[in-house]
Amino acid sequence: MKISKYEIKNYTKPYIIAEIGANHNGDMSLAKEMIDKAIECGANAVKFQSWTDKSLISKSEYKNNQKYDDSPKKHFGSLQEMVEKYYLREDQHYILKQYCDEKGIDFCSTPFSEEEADLLEKLDVPFYKVASMDIDNIRLLKHIARKRKPVILSTGMATLGEIEAAVKAIEDEGNFDICLLHCISIYPPDSKDIHLNNILSLQKIFPDYPIGFSDHTIGVSVPIASVALGAAIIEKHFTLDKDLPGWDHEISADPEELMFIVRESNIVAQALGSFRRTISEAEKNKKPKFRRSIVLTKDMKAGEVISENHITFKRPGTHIRPDQEQYVVGRVLKRDMSQDDLIDWIDLV
Repeated sequence: MKISKYEIKNYTKPYIIAEIGANHNGDMSLAKEMIDKAIECGANAVKFQSWTDKSLISKSEYKNNQKYDDSPKKHFGSLQEMVEKYYLREDQHYILKQYCDEKGIDFCSTPFSEEEADLLEKLDVPFYKVASMDIDNIRLLKHIARKRKPVILSTGMATLGEIEAAVKAIEDEGNFDICLLHCISIYPPDSKDIHLNNILSLQKIFPDYPIGFSDHTIGVSVPIASVALGAAIIEKHFTLDKDLPGWDHEISADPEELMFIVRESNIVAQALGSFRRTISEAEKNKKPKFRRSIVLTKDMKAGEVISENHITFKRPGTHIRPDQEQYVVGRVLKRDMSQDDLIDWIDLV
């Protein structure tokens, strides 16, 4: 699968998505500053969320969730007041898309309705990201699939059967540019609940599609570990400051962490290399210095027969190898030699 100029493939340098989401807090100056910092950190894309006060939450849910008191930093006022403040307006989509184009980073967003997917189509986004909550929203999946752009699908909360049904819904519309993201929809999850090995399971079950990781953990360890399992994409929430008010700042990577994830992911991906056993030229050049050769344990005269106790193995590895000992024992010396002399084939009768 290709996104813009990038090839999305398991066990290669991962495509890094800085998930700004609603961390812009409704402030376009902050959003632009976050885009600039994501570019500085080396991210390939910045991702927002496309929903409104009417497309995501029902009136009854607004009525049932008037106040939150779990974290003053994450919440203020009523649910409806927060949604009203944080949702990205249509004109703001155009502003941010143009800004990303000018800055040279991929702009993307998660649509939460068909209308919002249509808006992103007008913006010519390079791919569509589907949130975990919509993995069973077959109507939305099919609508997005018909746009013939790559679809990145998070799998949080989903059973394997639900994942298979979602993939089939996309395929049924003739779209086979799919990437699945292993995801745990807890903010943040306990380490014991992450099950990164699911990345390997998804690779086996869906061998035709790249598999990535959408991360909600605090810190950098888990996304880096996902690269070692072949993650083709890493999606990580991003903030300029974890102490900013808003839903996701606390669990987001700050610039220092995102820069670390980008840098170390690239190192890990490069270090993974090939499944085929290879010896680098640098290693080959090390052999003469690091390996051993057969040497004498005592002074010996020409005509003497070499026995096992007459030889041992020492550096450098420039002469007869230790694993060729059987072809040396029992042979006769051609010339006088001293203790620790390296034996060569021409020294033997």
